[in-house]
Amino acid sequence: MGVFYETIPDSLVSWIHEQQMFCVGTAPLSGNGHINISPKGGQGQQFGVLDERTFWYMDMTGSGVETTAHLHEPGNGRICVMFTAFTGPPKIVRIWGTGRVLENGTAEYEAFVQDRKLSSAFSSRSIIIVDVHQCGTSCGFSVPYYDFVGHRDILEKHFATKQKKYEEGNKEESMDRYWAWKSQKSIDGLPGMKRGVEFAEKEGVAPLKKMVGRYAPENQAKEGAREKLEPVHLLLVLLLGIVIGGAMALSVVTPERLQALREKSMVV
Repeated sequence: MGVFYETIPDSLVSWIHEQQMFCVGTAPLSGNGHINISPKGGQGQQFGVLDERTFWYMDMTGSGVETTAHLHEPGNGRICVMFTAFTGPPKIVRIWGTGRVLENGTAEYEAFVQDRKLSSAFSSRSIIIVDVHQCGTSCGFSVPYYDFVGHRDILEKHFATKQKKYEEGNKEESMDRYWAWKSQKSIDGLPGMKRGVEFAEKEGVAPLKKMVGRYAPENQAKEGAREKLEPVHLLLVLLLGIVIGGAMALSVVTPERLQALREKSMVV
């Protein structure tokens, strides 16, 4: 039986902190935009409950930037965080709220990391703060068992190598260039990481192409423009039909018939 709370109850905090992974769900405001679900790994210094109304996690750099783009979108900010028990008693915990992005390099990011004595990894892109307005539990009876083996260190090694190359003088390996390339735009074409967007505009870095075919952002824009034009086209066709119909009707009326209609005040 599911239970809902307006805050994160104390009874769930320790269980949340024991988990090795969670998922984050966001979506753009557009009805044609794509929902995004991202799995997140890490324990201890990578996520946590600050208080009953605040959850946070460290967002690591990747090829996608959906969560950041959706949280930055004006009027949006919707986010859902989900934890699932893969060992022990079954349980699913969801946290709903409004998310904020503290991007790496900003004063807010630095203050958060320093205040909590966090290790800011090379791959850290931002801190996501969730202002919680609802927390809920559900049974999880159908979720399978999985044994936890360990966290992958591939991401951190990859970006540590890039950082080393950058420090040795290869400017193409900078994190700013990577963010400008891969974190500049969402799959729907929304602006992503502000730092990446700014660097891209300054250095002329084109964003990584995401989505193909009719769902590519450039094709979606064309389709949207066509949809907006269709009602206008229909109205123009209707008006043109009225004009043509009136002209044809007048063309078949004889002068005598027209005079008779005028005498009856049916035609001016």
